[in-house]
Amino acid sequence: MQLIACPWCGPREEVEFSYGGQAHVPHPADPAALSDEQWAHYVFFRDNPKGRFAERWHHAAGCRRWFNAVRDTATHRFESVYRLDEPKPGTP
Repeated sequence: MQLIACPWCGPREEVEFSYGGQAHVPHPADPAALSDEQWAHYVFFRDNPKGRFAERWHHAAGCRRWFNAVRDTATHRFESVYRLDEPKPGTP
């Protein structure tokens, strides 16, 4: 069982969490101006790298809060976790 460190609750078993997709995806400035194809790209198309990746996670069976994590997709190792109001590690 893998432990995930919730920024509020501390380390908990992975079954308490749900994956929320790629982190730091900016919302379109004017969504009404997007074509159907552009909107589909915003909603459905995400990066899928092998290696370090910033993701959103939800502590569904705990505090029910969302947070971000940097995880290696090849090893599944969490490198860091941080609240949504904190900057991505390694950025100013």
